[in-house]
Amino acid sequence: MEKSKYKQIVANHTPKENRLYNSLISFIVGGAMGIIGQLLIEAYSYYFSIPTAYASTFMIITLIFIGCLFTGLGFFDKWVNFAKCGLIIPITGFAHAMMSAAMEYRKEGLVTGLGSNMFKLAGSVIIFGVVSAYIFGLLRILVIGG
Repeated sequence: MEKSKYKQIVANHTPKENRLYNSLISFIVGGAMGIIGQLLIEAYSYYFSIPTAYASTFMIITLIFIGCLFTGLGFFDKWVNFAKCGLIIPITGFAHAMMSAAMEYRKEGLVTGLGSNMFKLAGSVIIFGVVSAYIFGLLRILVIGG
């Protein structure tokens, strides 16, 4: 079979992505995550009488815990199939990446399994986050000044 004919057959049978629907679902779920985060900040500030800066730290810790818990229980992957980037882009996606890699390599031991493979998926996020923070920090110093 010719390559062009094969490519045409593959193109005809490849499922089409509904980008508008996926974008709308991601936007709604991501917005709901933002609302949940803000509600957690307000709840921590109100019930524990702590400043908003500390409450936002507790909110991040709570979302990471929930992301890890739902990954461990097997719920997170099913929700991501529906919500797409609405759950992957917030901190819950980072928690999912760490937890899923840890779960995959846990049988190999603490050092050679968890320790060496936990950051396999999340390592690039950390590296590019640190590098971009450094570059934007330098730009801020150069443009705005100390």
